[in-house]
Order: sequence, then structure tokens, then C-alpha cells
Amino acid sequence: MRWVWLIIGVLVFLMGTLWTLQGLDVVGGSPMSGVTLWAIVGPIVAVVGLVLVGIGLRKPRASV
Repeated sequence: MRWVWLIIGVLVFLMGTLWTLQGLDVVGGSPMSGVTLWAIVGPIVAVVGLVLVGIGLRKPRASV
């Protein structure tokens, strides 16, 4: 199950990074390019992706 969180986290992080770059008009060719909303939403989504990656990398607790 940990690998599922890892994969989802990486995909969400990459999506957030792309949205940030589009919002900052670094990546063009999209209706999202140059729109400030995506420059704000993108980093938030990227951080959520990093949290999910962290969940996937956590070691499971030893049961007593």
C-alpha cells in the first residue's frame, strides 16, 4: 500500500509543479499560462504531493 501513496504523491507533485510553471508563464501553450491563480494553486498542490510522498516513505509502526 505504501507504493500507492508514493506514486500518487509523485504525480500530484508533478502536476502542481506544472501548474506553477504555467501560472508563471514559463510553460506556454495553455489557457492556464500566465494566469496568477495557477501560480498560487500549483505550489499548494505540489506541497500536498510531497506530504503524500512522505506518507509513502514512512516506515510502518512495529506492532506490539
